[in-house]
Order: sequence, then C-alpha cells, then structure tokens
Amino acid sequence: MIQRRKVIIGAMGVAAAATAAGCSSSGKASTGTTSWVEPVANTEKPAAAPVQLTVTPASAATGVVPTEPIVVTAAGGTLKSVKVTAGKTEVDGSLQADGTWRSTGDLAYGKTYNVVATTTDSLGASSEHTSTFATVKPSALAKITFQANGLNALKTGGTYGAGQPVIVAFSRAVNKAAAEKAIEIKTSPAVEGKFYWKDDKTVHWRPAKYWAAGTTVKVKVNVFGVKLGKDVYGEKNASTDFQVRRQLIAVSDNRTHLTKVYIDGKLVRTMKSSLGKGGGTTGANGEKISYWTAGGPHVVLQKLRKHSMSSASYGVSDPKDPNYYVSENIEYCTRISYSGEFLHAAPWNKSLGRANLSHGCINLSEADAKWVYENFQLGDIVDVKNTPRELQIWNGLGDWTVPFDRYGR
Repeated sequence: MIQRRKVIIGAMGVAAAATAAGCSSSGKASTGTTSWVEPVANTEKPAAAPVQLTVTPASAATGVVPTEPIVVTAAGGTLKSVKVTAGKTEVDGSLQADGTWRSTGDLAYGKTYNVVATTTDSLGASSEHTSTFATVKPSALAKITFQANGLNALKTGGTYGAGQPVIVAFSRAVNKAAAEKAIEIKTSPAVEGKFYWKDDKTVHWRPAKYWAAGTTVKVKVNVFGVKLGKDVYGEKNASTDFQVRRQLIAVSDNRTHLTKVYIDGKLVRTMKSSLGKGGGTTGANGEKISYWTAGGPHVVLQKLRKHSMSSASYGVSDPKDPNYYVSENIEYCTRISYSGEFLHAAPWNKSLGRANLSHGCINLSEADAKWVYENFQLGDIVDVKNTPRELQIWNGLGDWTVPFDRYGR
C-alpha cells in the first residue's frame, strides 16, 4: 500500500506541471489551469516632436535697427512660409537653401512688424506661429546732399576739374567719426585721401595731389539705420559719381602780370592780366578788406555770363569814398572765391600785362575772359603766385592751400 500511494502522488505532480506549461486545444480552461491571452496590437500614433521656431529680431523687441535682417528658422520641423507685414506693407523675403527664411529688403523707421510663420511637424501637421517687434523711431533724420561747392550741387555723372573735392553735406549736425565711417569713396585710379570738416554738417575729401586726367570718382554714403548723433539717424543712403577728363591748371603771377593755362601739363594759352592793386579798407562791420588777390590754389566755383560788382557788397557805399565802385554787367565772369574774386573781362583796364589795378579780381581782355568762360569748368585750378595775402581754406574751395600732411584728419 505504501508503495502504490507514492506512485499516484508522483503522477499527479507531473499532470499539474503539464497543465501550467500549456493550453487545451479547445481554448477552454480546465479546472486548476490558466487560459492563454492573445496580445493586442498598439493602435496609438507616436507623438510628433514639437517644432522649435526662432525669429530674429525676437518677439516684443523694440528699437530694432531697420537694416537688421529678419531671420526665421524651424528646428524639429519644416518651415513652409513666412509673412512679415507692417500695416498694409509686406516685407520681401525668401526661403534659403538651408530651410531658413530671410528678409531681402530694409525695414522702415518707427514701425511695428508682425511675423506669421507656418510650419509642419515630423508627421505633417501644420501650425502657425506669430511674433511682433518694433524698429527704432529717431527724433531726427539727417538728409544727404552732394555739393560741387557752396554755390552749386554736384551733378551725378558730371565732369569736373582736377581740384574738385568730394563734398558731402548733412542736413543736421552729426558725429564726425560715425559719418566718415559711413562714407565710401572709390577712385580709378586708386588714390589715398583725407577728410576735412568745414563744420559739423559738411565734410570734404581730397587726394594728396590734384586728380589725374581720366579719373573716375564714385561716392556712397551708407547712413540708413546708422546713428549719426544723439538720436539722429541717416534718412537714406545716397550715392554719386563724377569724372575728371582733363587736368586744367591756370597759374596767375602777381609779379609778371601773366596768367598761363596748362591742360594735361601742356601750355595752351598765355593771357595778359592785372591782379589786385594791394592795400585795403575797412568794411561796414569793421572787417578788414584787402585789395590783394589772395595767393594759393583756387578752385573754379561758378561761371556767370554777366555779373554786376560793387564795393557796397562789403560795406563801401559812399560814392565819395575813393574805394567806392559800381561795375554793372561785367562780361565773362569765372568765380574763384566766395569773397568775390573772379577772372573777368576788363576792357577799361589799359594796364593788362603791365600793372595790378583791380580790387582783387584777375582782369583779362574780353577775348581771354571769353575763352576762360568757355573752356574752364567747375573744379579747375587757378593758382595765384607771388602775392602777400593767402587764400583761407573756407574762402571758396581752399582745400589745396593746406599741405596734405596737415589736411583734415
């Protein structure tokens, strides 16, 4: 009996083990057994990674410089489109090869810009992102003009003489260093040059020597978005250019009473002259008036077919004064200083080539004065020699009266 009982117990243990390790063919659980559960497939879609959008300038930024580009990038997704507007104005821009969007035009001062970007995530779902920023609003804007001199604007594409400096005029006082940094001057052939500030609004630039024949001068003033002073910004960029086709230099000698004209180094005309008689008087405001023709290189400023001259222009208006004079409709006048020095016809002067009798002008015969009027151009040089009075740098374009190593900055 004892041996049989052990056999039965052993068989039951084997059966129990088999039941735990398998399942019935009918799928029904037997008493004391566990049913097999078929695994269920996961039907949920994986979540897309969030798109990280970066907009420059940052949202809510203020005081943005209008030349700063707008750049939009998307990480973790694809940038599909970007629209930037300020009111009804839309900013041009395009998608780049690397998938970023970049504006292609300048913005405007004092505007609020809205940026709307559309992206798709890794699963193709679209979303829209918005941001805003505001550009700087200056208290004042400085306008740019180009001058031939204080009497004439520079004509873009025009032809000027070998002494014509580059003159940039700002409508407001500016920071000189900031303004110079914004001015780009290229010449062909290339030459070194320096700036000279007439005042805090007007700057000149000249090379070490007179322009060579055939020189081209190109000027760009890139001031838009540039702070030129305390809350003063450049209104807009400006550019100009001019040519120097031939080099004309006239030399008028106070001692020999001759004016010789050289074109590209060759003497082309010699003219009998009569320069300032010397001495002087006192003007209406107490200033000293000199009757010497100023010495040094002058630059042609203006040409007038007829011009009236009078001592009243500097305060001598009494006809009894020995220095009083009125000369109306003087012909063929070529101005070389702001103080009233001209080369002009003086048919009344019978001492041309022999004596100096004028009040400071260079008297010529009518034929010579006409030739000068017809052949000289703005920017040409008239260099007066052997006179005790010096031309001041501010009296016309006296830029060339100062040696280059002491000129400007």
